[in-house]
Amino acid sequence: MTILALVFCWGLLAHAQEGNLSMSQYQLGSGDRINISVFGQDDLSMEIRLPDVGTINYPFLGELKLVGMTAAEVESLIYEGLLGDYLVNPSVSVSIVEYRPFFIDGEVKRPGGYPYQPGLSVNKAAALAGGYTERANKDKITIVRETDGQQFEFSVSVTDMIQPGDIVTVNQRFF
Repeated sequence: MTILALVFCWGLLAHAQEGNLSMSQYQLGSGDRINISVFGQDDLSMEIRLPDVGTINYPFLGELKLVGMTAAEVESLIYEGLLGDYLVNPSVSVSIVEYRPFFIDGEVKRPGGYPYQPGLSVNKAAALAGGYTERANKDKITIVRETDGQQFEFSVSVTDMIQPGDIVTVNQRFF
C-alpha cells in the first residue's frame, strides 16, 4: 500500500510542477510580442507579434517557425543562422515584450481576456476580472493550457500561478 501512496504523491508533485513552469522554459505562442536584437545590426533587429501561423520572415534566414520555442532557443537559432556566412560573431538577444493574453470565465464578475503579467496567480487573475461572484467555488478551479500543441486540463488552487494563453475556469458551487 505504501508504494501506491508514494506513486500517487509523486504524480501530484509532477502535476504541481507542470502548473508552475518557470518563465525561462516558457514556450512562445501566437500573440506574443518579441524583440529580436542583433548588436550593431539595425537591419537584423526587429520587434514583432507572432502571428497565428507561428512563423516570421527573418532577413537572410527566411521563414522561421518560432511557436513552441523558448526565447533562448530562438536566440540560438538566429545565432547559428547568421554565424559564418553573414556575421563573424553575432550577438543575438531575444526578449518577450508582451505576453499573449490569458482568459478567465465562470464565476467571476467580468469574464474575458486580459493582458498577462508575470507573477499572476489565480486570485490576482480573478481580481482583474472584477473578483469572484457569490456563487464561486474557490476549491474547484481548472486551467486549460496548451503545451507542445496539445491541450491539458488540470485543477488548481487560488494561489497557483497562471501562464500566458491559459484559460482559467472558476466553477459554481451548489448549496
